[in-house]
Amino acid sequence: MKIARFSRIGFILAAAGSAVGLGNIWKFPYMTGENGGGAFVLVYLVTSIFIGFAVMIAEMIIGYLGRSDGAGSFELLAPSHKERWRFGGLMIITGLLIMTFYSVVIGWIFHYIVVALTQLPATVADAERHFMAMLQDDITTQLMYHTLAFLIVTWIVSRGIKSGIEKLNLILMPLLFIIVGGMFLYATTLEGFTQAWAFMFNADWSKLTSESFVKAVGQAFFTLSLGMGAILTYSASLEKKSNLVYSSIIIVALDTAIALLAGLMLFTFLYQYGAEPAQGPGLVFISLPAVFYEMGMLGNVFAVLFFIALAFAGLTSAVSIVEPMVQFLISRYGFGRFKASLVIGMVFYLVGIIALLSNTSVYSEMLTFGSKNFFDWMDFLTASVLLPLGGLVMAVFVGYVMEKERVFAAVGHHFGPFFEVWYFSLRYIAPVALFVVMLNLMGILKL
Repeated sequence: MKIARFSRIGFILAAAGSAVGLGNIWKFPYMTGENGGGAFVLVYLVTSIFIGFAVMIAEMIIGYLGRSDGAGSFELLAPSHKERWRFGGLMIITGLLIMTFYSVVIGWIFHYIVVALTQLPATVADAERHFMAMLQDDITTQLMYHTLAFLIVTWIVSRGIKSGIEKLNLILMPLLFIIVGGMFLYATTLEGFTQAWAFMFNADWSKLTSESFVKAVGQAFFTLSLGMGAILTYSASLEKKSNLVYSSIIIVALDTAIALLAGLMLFTFLYQYGAEPAQGPGLVFISLPAVFYEMGMLGNVFAVLFFIALAFAGLTSAVSIVEPMVQFLISRYGFGRFKASLVIGMVFYLVGIIALLSNTSVYSEMLTFGSKNFFDWMDFLTASVLLPLGGLVMAVFVGYVMEKERVFAAVGHHFGPFFEVWYFSLRYIAPVALFVVMLNLMGILKL
């Protein structure tokens, strides 16, 4: 079977689309607000380079040299004991689990595009009431938009690498940068921009706790979509003699730029209209709609553009999350692409309904296990266990299992004298950091 190949720009935009998701525009700003601003941002930037970049290169190497599905590349590349690595790539199931609640969140964003087009809530209290009413009581609205997210993602993936995934990112990623960049440029004209800049880049180390430090390391890793086989699967479709180092630098730069621009833009609006930056996860769905209302007609325009940008980021990431499992069914079991896309789509759609219902007042008690409901358990399992575990496996595999000569042949000539720096980071810094992050997020190790 002939495998469709990404063009170089197509791969960069697709991988950047995978990395630039809700974590950049939604999670990064509120985590920065909760953890003191500048010091958190600095740790995030440093760890993006020494951990995120190191693991991204490793994941690319596995896909690029393996030329197989996410689960098969480990077995093909292992120099010995191949049977032990047969299940090394089953991290691709992580993406499927993420999609069970990610699709629901994309549905919320679709809903808020409609809210922005009709009537924004006038106060934070109104915005909170609206969001909680949707979350807990309005099953029909959530189900309708969850279904829409399922249909869009499944259709795009079913179109394949060239006609679906690459074309989607060639259109949406530039539009995403235009929208976020345009809103950022407007934010620079406001008085609140000076406060936002100081908050994000003046490091007050007294506000950075050990827990905040671990969260910054985790955010730097998770925002790049590492540890679930998406970058690995995309890399298997790269043309031969591709420059993995150059591609990784561009992807990390784009991902970081969107996070910083979004953070500066959102905090400027918050400061300009008297809101607090430390608003937690409700920043986007509760605080911002009320801020946009205060801006008048321009606020309605910005609200629509912002939630459209958020939807674009969610969709490009969702497609990359689904693709590894689709590719697995195609290569291992001979499924046609449409059938594989439909099967995986139906799995995350049906399980996603359970996640959706677990937030509602009618079914929450039935779907709560221990201290978390089903939605929160899926989030916790993937973010706190499976993603760092997947990154750890990749770092160990490339750093210790694969022959150093083979690794050098793939990327050494592009690294030049910095190869040993990257290799040291992959072998010693990234595994330790990821292990500590995983234990901390699981509650086993409290720093």
